[in-house]
Amino acid sequence: MPTRETFYGQSLVEERKRKERIRSFIAYIILSIGALTMVIPFLWTISTALKDPEDIYDKKFIPQRVGYVYVDEKGNFVPGGYREGYKQVRAWWANFVKAWISVPFDKYYRNSLIVATITTFGQLVTCTLAAYAFARLRWFGRDTVFLLYLGTLMIPFTVTMIPVYILFKTLGLVNTLPAVILPALFSAFGTFLLRQFFVSIPYDLEEAAFIDGANRLQILWHVILPLSKGALATLGTFTFLFQWNDFLWPLVVLNSEEMKTIPVGLTAFQTSYGSQWELVMAASLIALLPVIIIYIFNQRFFTESIMLSGFGGR
Repeated sequence: MPTRETFYGQSLVEERKRKERIRSFIAYIILSIGALTMVIPFLWTISTALKDPEDIYDKKFIPQRVGYVYVDEKGNFVPGGYREGYKQVRAWWANFVKAWISVPFDKYYRNSLIVATITTFGQLVTCTLAAYAFARLRWFGRDTVFLLYLGTLMIPFTVTMIPVYILFKTLGLVNTLPAVILPALFSAFGTFLLRQFFVSIPYDLEEAAFIDGANRLQILWHVILPLSKGALATLGTFTFLFQWNDFLWPLVVLNSEEMKTIPVGLTAFQTSYGSQWELVMAASLIALLPVIIIYIFNQRFFTESIMLSGFGGR
């Protein structure tokens, strides 16, 4: 026969479960609202990218008419407006084709891929070497130098932008892709991220490798890096996304249409006569594809690898 204490104990457990369910329900409601605020603009971008140019401001989410593109007698897509001999073709992909052929979008895409890929690889190399030196090597003033290195994060880019531009102009690198790539090959944030991860790796593994006759570079390559795949994937993802979306520095240092990256090239659809929003949105969705692929591929590393637990270390 259950006692009074057992009855009260069961009541407390049930009350605790009930409160936990209420808290979970409220949390799901808040997270759902937050998710909607993120998803709705994206869905509106898709809707605008599919619409006829005359229906952009109709305030309707579902397109009443899809966009159109002109083709010649051979069926080839042609930019510009109506001309004799051209046929108007309506299709859901029309604005995407028009955005691609109206400007040298293939060159924008190529330049962005080159810049983002080289910069990502360069940061992985430089940040790995610097982080290993700060995390595993013992030398005089190591922690002080590390703090000073992190202090550069507090310097706004607008402060160093003009001196860096003057430097590249003196070197004759203005309006070239190296002018966009070189300043981004080093990152204090990336060094900090990898350093904090390297500190968490047990020293016993490194000491065992020393006993087996491995040198520092061998230990870094065969011991540290295989255990840091998550951190490297996270840094690579952050670097690629930042460089892919970077607008200010490429706008300053690149002049010709052939050298522009995608964020700068998107301004070609905004003229003094107005903005072609259907083409802007279509081009933005095309530019979004590599970002989505990389994010989906590396998403699982985000919660596993970011270990920002302070400035401590052995």
